[in-house]
Amino acid sequence: GPTNAAHSRPEAYVDAVLTVRCESTAWATSLRTLAPNLVAELNSRLGQGTVTRIVVLGPDAPSWKHGLRSVRDGRGPRDTYG
Repeated sequence: GPTNAAHSRPEAYVDAVLTVRCESTAWATSLRTLAPNLVAELNSRLGQGTVTRIVVLGPDAPSWKHGLRSVRDGRGPRDTYG
């Protein structure tokens, strides 16, 4: 519906596969549950076989690589958020 649409955006459409990016993992999970119905609706409006699958992605993860020097294969951040 309009609420899901406000928190997601299409990113790519390649070989009848639609890729959608959501603002949060919660919105991505919600859209994943609706994906089969959404594929059916898109095909009924745009023509059968136009969309065969919807790939739902969550938000991009922040980069932890800062500065000129960084450690390769490091363990990354540990107990950052408490």
